[in-house]
Amino acid sequence: MSDIKVVKGNPRDAQATALLRASHALMQALFSEEDNHFLSIDELCVPSVKFFVAKEGATSLGCVALANKGAYAEIKSMFVHPNARGKGVAHKLMQALEAEAQAQGIAEVKLETGDTLHQAHGLYRAHGYQDCGPFGDYEDSPASLFMTKTLSPVA
Repeated sequence: MSDIKVVKGNPRDAQATALLRASHALMQALFSEEDNHFLSIDELCVPSVKFFVAKEGATSLGCVALANKGAYAEIKSMFVHPNARGKGVAHKLMQALEAEAQAQGIAEVKLETGDTLHQAHGLYRAHGYQDCGPFGDYEDSPASLFMTKTLSPVA
């Protein structure tokens, strides 16, 4: 069995940048420009965003970011390399970002994802996320699915 660890990462690290570019390319292939809401690498490098990388040895398999919006946090840049899918990487990334949200005292985590990303929908639902309406600066769009989860307080 593989030993996958999730660590705080740097979006400018070469492997992380490659994952983010692959994610951005996929989103651009699937959705129109106005329906793409990913953060640039520079936008992922601000203090209000915590970035995580799932690693197996020295190899980065996936990434996710948690953007603190004050009243809630938002999941951004969730991506697992196609060769690493099915290893539980996304679940480990979700656990890490929810632990980070709780450590920051954030009670609610939200996300926007594409309407055709059914595997992502299943992942989020498996972690207790439920459909909700648009939030923040998002407009209602048939290409978007919005989800939210209230986190249990840390004991």
